[in-house]
Amino acid sequence: MEPGDIHQHSPQEILQAAQIRPREAYVLSAGPPCQPFSKAAMWANCQIPGYWDARGRILKAMMRVIAAALPRFIILENVEALGQSGKNGGFRMLRRGMENINRLHGTKYRWNVLNINAADYGVPQVRKRLFFIADREGRTFLPPGQTHFPPRLGQYGGTYATAWQAIGDLDTKNQDPRLSPRGKWRDLIASIPEGHNYLWHTSRGAGLPLFGWRTRYWSFLLKLDKNRPSWTIPASPGPATGPFHWANRMLSIRELLRLQAFPDDYDISGSYLSGRRQIGNAVPPLVAEVLGLEIRRQWLGDRIEHKFVFLPRRVDKKPTHSRVHRVPEKFLELAGIHRDHPGHGRGPRAMRQKEEQASREEPR
Repeated sequence: MEPGDIHQHSPQEILQAAQIRPREAYVLSAGPPCQPFSKAAMWANCQIPGYWDARGRILKAMMRVIAAALPRFIILENVEALGQSGKNGGFRMLRRGMENINRLHGTKYRWNVLNINAADYGVPQVRKRLFFIADREGRTFLPPGQTHFPPRLGQYGGTYATAWQAIGDLDTKNQDPRLSPRGKWRDLIASIPEGHNYLWHTSRGAGLPLFGWRTRYWSFLLKLDKNRPSWTIPASPGPATGPFHWANRMLSIRELLRLQAFPDDYDISGSYLSGRRQIGNAVPPLVAEVLGLEIRRQWLGDRIEHKFVFLPRRVDKKPTHSRVHRVPEKFLELAGIHRDHPGHGRGPRAMRQKEEQASREEPR
């Protein structure tokens, strides 16, 4: 049974397809598509489509599965915006759906909402996601204790794992033609220092004023910093969307897996684009391990000392800074005075939408 077919079937048919009985499932783990709730959608469309988007409706399908299976534990992962409770916010629907399930089945499900940054637990990537966790008894679930910290707080635990520590031992040059940047801006990447994005080439940056301040999405021409964790790995980036490797190329599948804390013996099937999409949509295994062990500790009374299996090893050798190249001649004509972004809700796309709405509301 495909996820899109769930709406067409009764709870009994869903259980029959899964070959389980009500209350028999131990854990239901889900990660519905994040695109309808992402910040990128907000930037592109000036609004978050929310669960009215076709992909967002999978949340409703998931609630039907919960109502049918009544699992002991539930773990749901998604982007931070899913926690919004406005008219398009997914959390509003999740909360009401759970209230209905409790009323119909006598359960006590209650969402515990955790804002988790993967870097706080040893993943070499700043990846902030919401986790919605519940059990049939309605118990409180506390966030797992942070194990890794920014360098200035390192005295309290391990320091953040950096991109260099994760992938510095892999082939830096990597001649795979699939990793060559594409699109209009590909030759501009080499003129941006590691750890910076297009803002380097604005009036407030140290490069040439080629763009207006904050007129592009933050990941535009973004490059990894060897001494910091990677930024969030996207699933379906555009040709100018980073993070790019400090060697001015796209990241290989092996590098992407390392930055997501997958072990080296883990293989991804399919093309490069398919592999990148699979990795970008995944939950870092180390985060899943941390949460799973914490459920065992808090709700099952497990007191066994455990060393994390998915904690990545770190490259020991010290990095050196990469060379920054000159801006190619073909981009020099862009240098000049550019208008900065006027502020939230006042950008060109937002103003066009406001004008279109006003014209529709004018009396005829």
